[in-house]
This record gives sequence, structure tokens and C-alpha cells, in this order.
Amino acid sequence: MTSPAASARSANWNLPNAITVVRIVMAPVFFWLLLADAGADGPMRWWAAAIFVVAISTDWVDGWLARRNGLVTDLGKILDPIADKLLTSGALVCLSILGELPWWITIVIIVREVGITVWRLVELRRGTVVPASSGGKLKTLTQAIAISLFLTPLGTLVGDWIVWVNWTFMILALVLTVWSGLLYVRDAFRLAREHRAEAR
Repeated sequence: MTSPAASARSANWNLPNAITVVRIVMAPVFFWLLLADAGADGPMRWWAAAIFVVAISTDWVDGWLARRNGLVTDLGKILDPIADKLLTSGALVCLSILGELPWWITIVIIVREVGITVWRLVELRRGTVVPASSGGKLKTLTQAIAISLFLTPLGTLVGDWIVWVNWTFMILALVLTVWSGLLYVRDAFRLAREHRAEAR
């Protein structure tokens, strides 16, 4: 007879989780391609941008597959935010290393992302699943668009005016990141009060 632990391990080996693992594996390849030619707008930059767009797009795919087919697992709940934060935070760090994005923007976004992710994992260990809020989902989408625009050297094709579009999306992503982070902080205080009430 199969043990519960063995069944859980077997359930973790599904297509959505495999897609998430592939996304994690793609991250270092993307980092290398972006940094290898010191930010030049050559083929490696285009490949880096393409890999990021494909990888970040799979976040929607694996989530949809998991929910549609009843394949949501605890492992997936842990790996999925790790994959997302690895890609987005890594991209921001690389852009700052290349001097294309101020470090303070990168630091603000990463501190928010890491802090909220750690809190959600702590709550998950307590048995409380903190779903992504509508503000959080909008933030994630805007971040993905902003980073994709920064990564793709569209200026070589359409002209320097695209820089204004890039920065508009990046500033919007920053505002949504801070705003949604504050909403999660509010939720964290509410859950903390509930945990204390249950402990009594």
C-alpha cells in the first residue's frame, strides 16, 4: 500500500510543477545572456529578452493548468513564487548592474517581493494560504511588461521615444509594487491578530 508521503511526492511530479522548474532553470541562462555582452543591443540581448518573456509567460500557464486539472500542490505553492521572484528580481539586478536602472528602484521592489514572499510561506506553514490580491496580480503583470520593455532594445527599431514608454511602465510598476505591498502588510497585521486570538 502506498504511504501518504509517497503519494504526496508522486503528486508533486506533474506538468505545472515541471513548467515551474523549467522557469527556474531558464533564469541563469537569461542572466548570462543579458550580462555577457555588457548590455550591448546585439543578438545576445534579444535572446535574453526573448527568454525572459517566454519564462515569465509560463507563470500564467502553469497556474492555469494546475487549477484546471486539480494539480495544485504544496510544492507548487512554494516553487511558483520562487521562480517568479528569481526572474523578476534577477532581471532588475542585472539591469542595475548594467547601469540601465537606478539601484534604489531595484532595492525597493526586491525588498517588497522578498518580504511578502517570506511572509506568505510562513503563513502557508501555519496552514493559511494567502492568495494573490487583485492589486498583486496587476503589479505582477505591470512588472513583467516594464522589465520586458527595458530588456528589449526596441530603440534600435523604433527610435528613442520608446524610452518614455519604458519608464512610464517602470514607474507604474514601482507604484503598484509599493501599494500592493502595503495592502499585504495590512493583511499581515490582521492575520497576526487572528493568530493571537486563536492562541488564547
